[in-house]
Order: sequence, then C-alpha cells, then structure tokens
Amino acid sequence: MSGLALRVLTVAVGMLQANSYVLLDDEGGAAAVIDPGDEPERILQALQGYRVQWIVATHGHFDHVGAVRAVKEATGAPFLVHPGDLELLHYAADAAQLFTGRPVPVPPDPDESLRHGQVLQVGPATLEVRHTPGHSPGSVSLVLRTPVSGSLEGSVRGVFTGDALFAGSIGRTDMPGGDHDTLVASIRRWLLVLPDACPVWPGHGPATTIGQERRTNPFLTGLG
Repeated sequence: MSGLALRVLTVAVGMLQANSYVLLDDEGGAAAVIDPGDEPERILQALQGYRVQWIVATHGHFDHVGAVRAVKEATGAPFLVHPGDLELLHYAADAAQLFTGRPVPVPPDPDESLRHGQVLQVGPATLEVRHTPGHSPGSVSLVLRTPVSGSLEGSVRGVFTGDALFAGSIGRTDMPGGDHDTLVASIRRWLLVLPDACPVWPGHGPATTIGQERRTNPFLTGLG
C-alpha cells in the first residue's frame, strides 16, 4: 500500500487458506512474519535477503502456526504468542490431524509471551499488541504504525486481526476457549476505536477497513 514505510505481503496458505503476512522493510532489510500457518517454502521465498526480527502468531490454532517451526529454523527469529493460547499451541498438531487428516509439524514453544500494549519494532515501523480474546483466549490483534514527524506514536497504517474480525463477519466462537460476548466486546473496545480508513488484514479472506465493518458487518450493528 502507498504510504507504508514497509511492504505488507499476503500469502494465503494451507487447506484453510489462512492469511500469512510478510512485512518487509526494503530500505533497512528488516522483516517480520505474522501467522505462518503452512507452506513455509512460500513464506521463506518472500523473505529471501531480509533479516526476520519476529515471528508472531495472532492465536494458537493450527492453520496459523503450522509453519512456525520451519520458518523459525530457517531464520533464527524469535517466536511470540500470547500465553492465553499456549494450550491451543501445544494441541495444534493433533488438531490439524483431526480437522484435515494431515498433521502439521509440532510448533515450538514461544521465545517470548505477547502482552497487551507491547510494541514490536519492525524496521522503521511498529506493531502494537492488542489482546482481543473471544475467538480464543489468547487472540491478539496487531496495529501497524509508521513514523510521522513530530508524533511519538506514529500513524496507524492498518491492523492485523487474526480470526477476530473478517470482511463481513467475525471469528467463530464454538470451539474450546471461544466466547461470542467476549469477542464482540474485544472488537468494540480495541478495534472499532481505530480510524474508519484503517485497513483490516484478517486471518482469512480479503482485506477490508474498520469503517466498512462498522457500517455493514451484521455482527457489529449498533456497536458504534
């Protein structure tokens, strides 16, 4: 997208076509990976020539962490996930076998726990962690900011919502650890407060904007 201090590549992977995101700082050579769910060779191809600073999972479901081990082993980058999803992370390989009939490599234990309000540096940009539970206990969204002269926080350039918020829908809450009311409250408190023009990069499907979802998402009607 124009105006970004780094590029955001979307790589839809696996049987469930989960969106893995590759963030690239072309000037400084830094990179980050969000939700490497499968097909690590495609993700690693996009990372050639870059120094990966972080591997971040928005939550612990298998379709978002199935390629973490391969990407981590190839890049040496630290892996981060919220502690609320450690149980899901440990069950990810078994869950993949159960739901798809095909196992994924057992994800590694995280090198660091994500916490609400934490800020991760990616080249000149930052990712602000917002704990948005409901789809799973440890689901997080990541607000991308890029530098603006005279601003300490920078300008909001987009948000990676994992499986919390989609174009025209929200995450399912009928799996262990899910809760519909908690998810709606998370979206209202931490996502709908972002600017209407803010791009939303979800865990599945096409990108959207906060304003579009505020106006048309049937699950969010009346939330403001």
